[in-house]
Amino acid sequence: MNASIAPSVATSTGALAKKDVANHFHPYTNLRAIEKDAPLMIVAGDGIEVIDDTGKRYIEGMAGLWCASLGFSEKRLGEAAKRQMDVLPYYHSFSGKAHNVVAEVSEKLMSLAPTQALREGRVIFANSGSEANDTAFKLVRYYHNAIGKPLKKKIIARGKGYHGVTVASASLSGIPTMHQHFDLPIDGVLRVGCPHPYQFAKDGESPEQFATRLAEELEALILAEGPETIGGFIAEPVQGAGGVIVPPPTYFEKIQPILKKYEILFIADEVITGFGRTGNLFGTQTYNLEPDLLTTAKMITSAYVPFSALYVSGKIYQACADASASVGVFGHGYTYSGHPLGCAIALETLKIYEERNIVGHVRDVAPAFQRGLQQFAGHPIVGDVRGVGLIGAIELAESPKARKPFDAKRGVGAYLVRRAQEHGLILRVMGGDIIAFSPPLIITEAEIAEMMKRFALALEDTVAWLKVNG
Repeated sequence: MNASIAPSVATSTGALAKKDVANHFHPYTNLRAIEKDAPLMIVAGDGIEVIDDTGKRYIEGMAGLWCASLGFSEKRLGEAAKRQMDVLPYYHSFSGKAHNVVAEVSEKLMSLAPTQALREGRVIFANSGSEANDTAFKLVRYYHNAIGKPLKKKIIARGKGYHGVTVASASLSGIPTMHQHFDLPIDGVLRVGCPHPYQFAKDGESPEQFATRLAEELEALILAEGPETIGGFIAEPVQGAGGVIVPPPTYFEKIQPILKKYEILFIADEVITGFGRTGNLFGTQTYNLEPDLLTTAKMITSAYVPFSALYVSGKIYQACADASASVGVFGHGYTYSGHPLGCAIALETLKIYEERNIVGHVRDVAPAFQRGLQQFAGHPIVGDVRGVGLIGAIELAESPKARKPFDAKRGVGAYLVRRAQEHGLILRVMGGDIIAFSPPLIITEAEIAEMMKRFALALEDTVAWLKVNG
């Protein structure tokens, strides 16, 4: 640990938490609970670990929020930030202007685009995955208006999908707590089933048969609504916040022809999977996807600054360009779209990925990570274990063979995560007592083993707690 951290750590215990609770409106938190139970106050990072205000160290098993790919102490990114701040701290791309780093990162990203259709297009920048998906939502409408098909506005999304928290992107998300009290979803969003065999496949239904049924349900919905009204379909290659749901075999092979048949734009939400998480640079490559729009954020800068990029295919870009010429402007963008700092950090992050062969490293350590997860398959309170690359989940169950979950009110997954934290491991619980793992991409096999050791302790603590509490 950096020695400079120690004095502030020693004097901040308790005081920081009080300041936070008194003034901070916490996202994704039980607001009454946080008033009583002080938050964990993180003050420093070191490799794959973070350090709290008492000096305790934790393996960050979620890379923060799926995003700190290079860990929490990559000096090159801090140095790149300072260089950029010293030269050009801010400029924009509105009204016929641009700057050197947005030109450089645009070229670099286009060279990495996973399909020919995307390489023929452009990238448009924002500050978050939510904004990128919100922009994709708008482009579905803009494009169809531009080509003379104004009825093709509805977008189909999936149960348990997560696409962000703006009005549009939260509406696309298929998680009920994101809609309650917000009067969401908005009109124009349709929902199809979640591709999670453990929870939703019928008894005796194989994963391939389940995939076939979901494809048939998708086509039935399109026909019922009218193909002339359906503009887009959005999907994560691997559903993240919905519970790390890996698509069953043949799922996308059956979904994509239906989208093409009815001329429905495919939005690949790669906010979590983009830049190495699945063992390829993009989940699009892992699952042989052919998206018209592809959203990225999080690991594009290793989360060191907010930044996102939306890939727009050639056909969509050309239609948008023609439409903008007819009205005099393309009326979308953010003050901080293509911010020089974000561009500089993204460029340096992408350089590090290439120089250190981070994707190759993910492929090398992923087998150990997946074996580590699978060792818990068959445990008395583990219903399902799944994952790909360096993302995975362990789904708890009261009766695993019957696929019977615990009563949500018991908070079994939440208890396990608290115990993991006590053992020096930060994880995240999803709805349905699903424990998610998504460590920094730089994690080593030895660190994976230590992470699994700490999880095992938390799991056994949970078993003991259940015995006492029924």
